[in-house]
Amino acid sequence: MASLAGKVAVVTGASSGIGWAVARELAAHGWRVGLVARREEPLRRLATEIAAKGGAAVPAAADVADRGQVEAAVAAVRQALGPIDLMVANAGVGKATRLDPVNVADVEVQFRVNVLGVVYAFAAVQGEMLARRSGHLVAVSSIAGFRGLPGESAYCASKAAVNVYLDGLRAQLHGTGVRVTTICPGFVKTPMTADNTFHMPGLMTPEYAARKIVTAIRRGKKVYAFPWTLAALTKFSRWLPDRLVQRVMGAYDTDTDQPPAP
Repeated sequence: MASLAGKVAVVTGASSGIGWAVARELAAHGWRVGLVARREEPLRRLATEIAAKGGAAVPAAADVADRGQVEAAVAAVRQALGPIDLMVANAGVGKATRLDPVNVADVEVQFRVNVLGVVYAFAAVQGEMLARRSGHLVAVSSIAGFRGLPGESAYCASKAAVNVYLDGLRAQLHGTGVRVTTICPGFVKTPMTADNTFHMPGLMTPEYAARKIVTAIRRGKKVYAFPWTLAALTKFSRWLPDRLVQRVMGAYDTDTDQPPAP
């Protein structure tokens, strides 16, 4: 990682959870980090913390669902720190999918943030990376994208869309010098999972997840899903009868607006 010290990374969703921890981990390895999220105050606190440890970080408030705001935030980071070498599109939201009435507004928000937020973040840096024939595009997706789960149709579908988008992008960018990595974590202890009352197998701290993610970035992984046991079980569940999936998973979202998925 030392050879990458001094390069510039942008992390979206850096105001808490995985994004906060990934930004800290990158800074600890010498990256200069652009911090992007809607809430500016936590970003400033994180930038101060990184600076106190000898690092460099620039907060740039933006809603990733708004392309103009994303472009402006990335431009501010670029002006302060230099060309972007790494984009970590991490920002995400989750809401349970209701049956009657269908909470269409929540579904729309999840797709705007979870899918278009990735597209906008990548679009803000792809041009410069292609021109330099160097760069790394990373999206934090989820094991939940491996199959649809009851009560989580929209969340799982949005993460599946990210996975497939990056698959195609990775093939399209082959030979350009721009790498693409899909990160699919399992359950991480974040504000998104804080209200879950059920057992979350393999629950990780954001710090642990961040170390795994940064290692995968360093190694240039194409797709990195962890923990592998949960990833394998989720993939296997696609072949299970719907009645069994409903029996095991159907009660997860009954009384909460937070998704139980990773």
